[in-house]
Amino acid sequence: MTNRPRLTPAIADVRRAVRVSLRGLDANSVVLVAPSGGPDSLALALATAFEAHRLGHRAGAVVIDHGLQPGSADVAFAASETARSLGLDPVLVRTVRVGTAGGPEAAARTARYLALETARQECNASAVLLGHTLDDQAETVLLGLARGSGATSLRGMVAVTGSYRRPLLGVRRRTTVQACEDAGLTPWNDPHNSDSGYARVRVRREVLPVLEKALGPGIAEALARTADQLQEDSDALDRFAAELIEELAEPAEAGISLPVASLAPNPAALLNRLIRLVVSAEFHVSLTRAQTLQVAALVTDWHGQKAVALPGIRVERRVGLIVFSSAGLLQSGQSGNDQQRAGQRSNGQQPADRQPADRQPSAGDGLRHTGPGVDQEEQ
Repeated sequence: MTNRPRLTPAIADVRRAVRVSLRGLDANSVVLVAPSGGPDSLALALATAFEAHRLGHRAGAVVIDHGLQPGSADVAFAASETARSLGLDPVLVRTVRVGTAGGPEAAARTARYLALETARQECNASAVLLGHTLDDQAETVLLGLARGSGATSLRGMVAVTGSYRRPLLGVRRRTTVQACEDAGLTPWNDPHNSDSGYARVRVRREVLPVLEKALGPGIAEALARTADQLQEDSDALDRFAAELIEELAEPAEAGISLPVASLAPNPAALLNRLIRLVVSAEFHVSLTRAQTLQVAALVTDWHGQKAVALPGIRVERRVGLIVFSSAGLLQSGQSGNDQQRAGQRSNGQQPADRQPADRQPSAGDGLRHTGPGVDQEEQ
């Protein structure tokens, strides 16, 4: 783009959001934008090209072609040419193969982030900027409410997740559209964004307008504020849980273990979070609420039940420990729990988890919060 656009309120709002997001990066960092050609990512690319240069960073772009629509290669090419015209360099185009796991939206997201991460590493980029807006955040919260999700999902998207940043979570979609118009840029309108077969599109085009009409303006902003507040609470619980895991976890065969005596005194919200974080960090698996409660019952409702089988994971209570093991690495036949019980019975002993010594501990037995801990990011 040869002529710098005049500064308008919309362009200023997007630039300001990008400027704040880039704070804290090392000098002379490489920053990548992921433009699709739509108004949100196009406005983000426009602002990043300007702000990164002012801050002494190098700004480039990665355009992902999902190959899901006729002419997608042409759309990707046009987006890459626009990125170059804005002064972004390097500009990469990556074509991905979208699988089927988890449905079309989830599969496309998985393929996209894998390609973005590969490009980030190739360019040695410090940050990848994504174009999600306040409207996207509001839609995410509403979808989570409709599905009966907990706080971890209702907190929505976070502004910073590792190397990935979302500068526009406080910016309305209408602002990005106006910024593109003010700059003389013509965004691409993704047909999928008008396809009512997608739940998110129905929320955007039908549910939110009805709520605005019935309850008054500002619904999207209110939902985004709810996400912000839940993020604060969720981050605090994550830090607390991470500290407890750091202190309690011990290596076990093909996994790790946590002592029942230290888990039991914790409130349900913290116990469930401990379980989810252990499984996520150790085995890279996200648990449903039902699965989490199954594992929690090994602590809170122990009556000699069998091990809990999760995707690729086995969780069992063994001699006062909750043992998380990789199912693929366990030997066939008896589990470690079965072997230990058999050995105890051969000596005339009761299994340890059935002895009175394995009591439910009092609240004073639990560990307490001692410091800030480390951030744990949502999967």
